Amino acid sequence: MPTEDEVIEAIKTVFDPEIPVNIYDLGLIYDIRFINQAQIEVDMTLTSPNCPVAESMPQEVKWKINRLPGILTTKVNIVFDPPWTKDMMSTEAMLELGLL
Repeated sequence: MPTEDEVIEAIKTVFDPEIPVNIYDLGLIYDIRFINQAQIEVDMTLTSPNCPVAESMPQEVKWKINRLPGILTTKVNIVFDPPWTKDMMSTEAMLELGLL
């Protein structure tokens, strides 16, 4: 079974197409839960409810996690509570975008 760090590294390969930062550092991942040894559930949000990748981005997250050895299923839930703000971004993301 992969570790949480390995799941995070897989998620970090997914990028918002409009912002050149991975979705983990953008703060779009709210929770990662290991349901059992082969199943993971992720709560994530989008920068906007009208995000043009609202359907494809969660599927990409699911696909990247499912590629990890031992993972059979991944469920990705889109949530909007709490609403995303730029304060949820990591320091690295803020530096990358020139916000610090």
